[in-house]
Amino acid sequence: MLLSEVLTSLSPKAGETYIDATFGAGGYSAAILNAAACSVLALDRDIRAVRAADDITPLYPNRLTVVEAPFSRMEEVARVYLNRNGQNEQVFVDGVVLDIGVSSMQLDEAERGFSFQNDGPLDMRMGETGETAADFLNAADEDDIADVIYRYGEERRSRHIAHAIVKARSEKPFTRTLELADVVSKVFRGQKIDGRHPATRTFQALRIHLNDELGELEKGLAAAERLLKPSGRLVVVSFHSLEDRIVKQFLVERSGRQARGSRHLPEQSIKLSPPSFRILNSRPLTPEKGELDLNPRARSARLRAAVRTEAPVWQATGEPATVPRPER
Repeated sequence: MLLSEVLTSLSPKAGETYIDATFGAGGYSAAILNAAACSVLALDRDIRAVRAADDITPLYPNRLTVVEAPFSRMEEVARVYLNRNGQNEQVFVDGVVLDIGVSSMQLDEAERGFSFQNDGPLDMRMGETGETAADFLNAADEDDIADVIYRYGEERRSRHIAHAIVKARSEKPFTRTLELADVVSKVFRGQKIDGRHPATRTFQALRIHLNDELGELEKGLAAAERLLKPSGRLVVVSFHSLEDRIVKQFLVERSGRQARGSRHLPEQSIKLSPPSFRILNSRPLTPEKGELDLNPRARSARLRAAVRTEAPVWQATGEPATVPRPER
């Protein structure tokens, strides 16, 4: 999604190295490699996506490497796969692209449990380990379920939904996606919300919670800041207001546009620390009508991009990092 805008923002060049931190079906990686004689290190926490990459990597010999890992570990992965001087040496790249959220491939696989369009196991895990959605819904307290649905789905009727879930599970534990969708739909008496299925926000909230997507995003942004060379580019495509808010806040802080304290950095350090990024687009880029006609799922996509400066990495304490930056 927003492929043309991603390429324009990333501006691939021959001989450079890029990280596609959310490989998915490989669309971004292939486009980057086709745009210039560069190389791409791609990550995906979904082993199925990594296995599917076996059909793509031969097309780009010695230029594309795909690794099973969440993007919060991109710095660790880069040290292993890009370092010629040993894994303990810092490495730097020319660009990082992040496409946040669930992939179309995952949505279309009923057995993954991400969608209520087709019945499937109530799973929702992007990887193959950890708690499933069924595990959580069948064991969590009603207040915890309501909190997750409200916090990550921004669902105003979260308490009504949680109560209905707990009541339904007392009769029969949840195992299937359509069971959950039916319970939520009854809370709304089958009415659509903003033109969408009433269970949309609930499914979204559970997916974000189970996969710690917002925590992963914060860690991924910080890792990108450490990995990028001066003039290196960060491109992030998000699909949810909570995700976009995190990206916007990160770039506003790191570009020095925020003149007050935040939960990441105290006020004094924000005023004194030199900007580590320069924002390319003050407003997020959104899909054109032609793309929306071809792919309605792109309607909520938002792209933000920034260029890394020569300033040191910002730390949680506001003190600059001591890791030296490479020459331009």
